[in-house]
Amino acid sequence: DVQLQASGGGLVQPGGSLRRSCAASGFTFSSYAMSWVRQAPGKQREMVAISTLGDFANYAASVKGRFTISRDNDKNTLDLQMNDLKSEDTGIYYCMSTVEGTPYFGQGTQVTVSS
Repeated sequence: DVQLQASGGGLVQPGGSLRRSCAASGFTFSSYAMSWVRQAPGKQREMVAISTLGDFANYAASVKGRFTISRDNDKNTLDLQMNDLKSEDTGIYYCMSTVEGTPYFGQGTQVTVSS
């Protein structure tokens, strides 16, 4: 079974940093793009960052230059380093991947940016 086990998150002041991690199992991790998505209060879920095959990365315009997605294909892990956090980054963050046409999401964890 595909499993995505996420950790990290929490409460941080504006300008602070947090790191999210996701451990994947049940599929060939290196063969699939991996993403971080978030859902802010009252808003639709949005893609924050994606790590494609070949370790290319793309980011939502709102986080570009502040967030860094990285993957370790030997350890089957996906990380999201979030720097210079803003209040609008508040939301529930999920790691996800579409495996064999089926989207899978890890458990969401809350990130709250507030003074």
